[in-house]
Amino acid sequence: MPPVRGIVVTHGNLGDALVEAAEEISGVLGALTALSNRGVNPATLRENVVEAIGQGPAVVFVDLGSGSCGFAARTAARTCGSAAVVTGVSLPMLIDFLFNRDRDPFELAARLVDKGRSSINSVHSRMPDDDTRPVSD
Repeated sequence: MPPVRGIVVTHGNLGDALVEAAEEISGVLGALTALSNRGVNPATLRENVVEAIGQGPAVVFVDLGSGSCGFAARTAARTCGSAAVVTGVSLPMLIDFLFNRDRDPFELAARLVDKGRSSINSVHSRMPDDDTRPVSD
């Protein structure tokens, strides 16, 4: 099986920024394609996603699961058959994707969802013994 392609479909320039950062961190170039909904109608966006998927296999990353990007990705993936869709794209997901492109796209998508969830944390500066005291500079 050829390496899985990654298509990042987002609003505005978010996809370009995520792809650039993932490539810079990983050193893996050319495995991700960024597409934007900026300036295109929903039908054109869907066609752009289908074209980017090509013969597959692919994982299509979307910023928001609803709206034009999510709809175009889901519709295109159903048309192509060898593409999985992952919503809520994040930099940790993309980096993990770049190092695991030899996997089945649907198994890889599940892994990436887990990676995205596990990378979300809360960090705070309250003292564990007294969380009612305000934090001062």
